[in-house]
Amino acid sequence: MAAVKVASMARIAVIGAGMGAMAAAARLAVAGHRVTVYERSQTYGGSLGRCADDGFTFDTGPGLLHLPAVQRDLFVKTGKEPLERCVTLTQVDPASRHLFADGTSVSLPNASRAGTVAALDTALGGGAGAKWGAFLDRARDAWDRSRRPLLEEPLRTDWQVLGRDPYPAEERRRLLRPARRAGTVAEIGAWELADPRLAALLDGYALAYGLDPSRAPAGAALLPYMEETFGTWYVRGGIRELARAVYERCLARKVEFVFGAEVARVVEKDGRAAGVELADGTVVEAAHVVLGARPWPGLVPGQELWADGDVRVRAGGAGASGRFVVMLSLRGGRPADAVHRTVVHPADGAAEREAVFGGRIAAHPTVTVLRPDDPSTRPDAEHEAVTLVATVAPHGPVDWTDEALRARFARTLTEAAGAAVPGLRERVLRTRVRTPAETAADTGAEGGAVPPPALGGAGGAFLHAANRTRLPGLLLAGGWAHPGGGLAHAGMSGALVAGTVVEGDGFRGSR
Repeated sequence: MAAVKVASMARIAVIGAGMGAMAAAARLAVAGHRVTVYERSQTYGGSLGRCADDGFTFDTGPGLLHLPAVQRDLFVKTGKEPLERCVTLTQVDPASRHLFADGTSVSLPNASRAGTVAALDTALGGGAGAKWGAFLDRARDAWDRSRRPLLEEPLRTDWQVLGRDPYPAEERRRLLRPARRAGTVAEIGAWELADPRLAALLDGYALAYGLDPSRAPAGAALLPYMEETFGTWYVRGGIRELARAVYERCLARKVEFVFGAEVARVVEKDGRAAGVELADGTVVEAAHVVLGARPWPGLVPGQELWADGDVRVRAGGAGASGRFVVMLSLRGGRPADAVHRTVVHPADGAAEREAVFGGRIAAHPTVTVLRPDDPSTRPDAEHEAVTLVATVAPHGPVDWTDEALRARFARTLTEAAGAAVPGLRERVLRTRVRTPAETAADTGAEGGAVPPPALGGAGGAFLHAANRTRLPGLLLAGGWAHPGGGLAHAGMSGALVAGTVVEGDGFRGSR
């Protein structure tokens, strides 16, 4: 056995340099703690990666920002320069265009309830706007009921109360049979929205967050409400620029980063976390340890982080999903009337979700087409960078290292995206692909699964493990912890972890 080396004292050791972990690190440093971040890769940002190729640049993770108030709060609380001085934010308008299998399409304005209702009525007819508007009223109730206990407060010890769905579903009366209420996203679409195109629109929101519409509780309605109420934003240069800004804010607050430093385990002493041991045997002492990644077996040898009845970290197996990303370098400039985000919906959404969440490849996936109006993403005005994204089964059930399979599925997405970008195939200069296999290799997430946000309902099955573990001194941040995945939720987890460390047992969340 190799000799153990002991490094200098670190008051707080943070494992991972993802967005939730960096948010916690910056806030803790401002509170006066000495913070060191240990990251297994050679860079920061977690899922907010970037691919540069001969003058073209692409985000390999999320392409748009929702609920920017979370990031604004981080920058206000950690320095004098606000978010808008560190990155350039622009509202995406229209927020999205939707192409349906029957040939109809609709463009939804950014953060305009009345505009969305009017657009749906004009494009789809049949009172579609009124149906969607009534749905958003109920979704607002779900948001109001969920916002504090689900997003802004530590997970309560009696978390079972969050198992009740916050969405006030309409009662559906049936002849000679008991009345029922929609309990899932798919049932809202079928029973309350009725129009299959509105159902596809709602399903698309769930899929984008890695959720199965047939299983996700009705409380997931707060996700489209959040986007349509608080808007959709683009970060000039790509979302990777937001990761850069947060990293630089950490450096300005004297957070130390050690890259290429894989943590093997958390050190336990006298019944509490006392530091970390790196893969090379180096032991770093710490008063607190913040884990910004999904816990792995042997993280704390001989210790159980959760007691019976606690919410556990969501597994990356059955029912999990990842992202398949196609990065297209195109000849020809971006038309002035091009839409930033277009969602191409398949004819059979049920077949897609059965395939994706059953560990298979969907023949006709929902494809999101991103065409940013950003000169920094392309070599010149005579070229365009376009990204295609689909939610897919994780690596394992599907072998995403199979080059032939990768190429076939990239063609499937490109063909579907042709409905949004006329003449797309003829314009392609180069195709780059990123699959759940690369996500798994880069982040360590099982199968390259992407954590969804926490949701109320379904008996608590869609909650995430609390930020505070059963081992004192060890806390969880990032998408695998409360309140779950997505940029906004990960940022909230960082705030909750910092508040827990600074204020102790009395911390009850942001006010």
